[in-house]
Amino acid sequence: MKSKHDAYTIVIFRGHTSSPWRWSISRRLVRVVLSVAVCLVVGELVLLSHYVVKTGEVWELRSLREEIVSVRERTTAFSTAVDDMKRRLLAMKEVNQRLRVMLGIDEQRPEDLFNGQGGEETPLGGAVEGSATDSRPTAEAGPSGGNPDATSEPREADDKAFSQKLQQDLSYLQSEAVVQERVLAHLTKAAGEMVAKLAATPSIRPVRGWVTSGFGPRISPFTQQLAMHDGLDIGAPPATPVRAPAGGRVAVVGHDTKLGKLVALDHGYGIETQYGHLAKALVREGQKIRRGDIIGLVGSTGLSTGPHLHYMVKVNERAVNPERYILD
Repeated sequence: MKSKHDAYTIVIFRGHTSSPWRWSISRRLVRVVLSVAVCLVVGELVLLSHYVVKTGEVWELRSLREEIVSVRERTTAFSTAVDDMKRRLLAMKEVNQRLRVMLGIDEQRPEDLFNGQGGEETPLGGAVEGSATDSRPTAEAGPSGGNPDATSEPREADDKAFSQKLQQDLSYLQSEAVVQERVLAHLTKAAGEMVAKLAATPSIRPVRGWVTSGFGPRISPFTQQLAMHDGLDIGAPPATPVRAPAGGRVAVVGHDTKLGKLVALDHGYGIETQYGHLAKALVREGQKIRRGDIIGLVGSTGLSTGPHLHYMVKVNERAVNPERYILD
């Protein structure tokens, strides 16, 4: 027989006259029930912790997806900017080529062939249809609830191809930028040389007056014979200021039996100008002058029939027509 200590007794008293209710529960049953309850509680806690962990992973995955979408959108925008820079660089390259022609670095191309283009093309960066966005991966995330592995491999391939294209574009921009930087440096140097040459090229009338004798063959007023006149005679009132037609250095201040008081300017680049029959020279040898500076006064010294300026231009020691160098 079971001992009374092997069970728990529950007694409920219903009143003074009624007999109490009694229930006996074995200790083994209580232990089993408690064990099951403990197991259920532990299992519930395990399930709850697992749910919390999975919920955190889901939120983290969703955040990663949103971040990936944002990164793709920014990368697409960056790629668009790179393509725009490529177009601008190509346009700048064409402008640089035109400037090279204008500055005389390259030969002038025939006008009817200047814009001739054609031939088979392969888009830079490997785009299939020539569009900058053809090889870009979509910025949309995969369908929720679907299997992410179903589209992961194609998407990874697209991302890899897009990354390679972007790297190629950046490499092209970097190398082409170096080339155009050198071209611009060359153009800057050529432009500076041209500006210096233009500043040293005679371009204004040295004195205001009227032409009394042009450049070329003429009947000499002294011998009445046909002779070569190597300059331009410009009549003007005595003491009229004579201005330098370009910048340069005073090479000669002296006197000549035919040209009288004489000033010669060396403008560089093989260009020299001379001014004869002056009443007075207002510069000294070695002095640097700029275009428009007064170098002397009109006179009638030397072999002369009246007040005038004998203006001569020499290029590489050869006399040329001064009228070619009067633009005003």
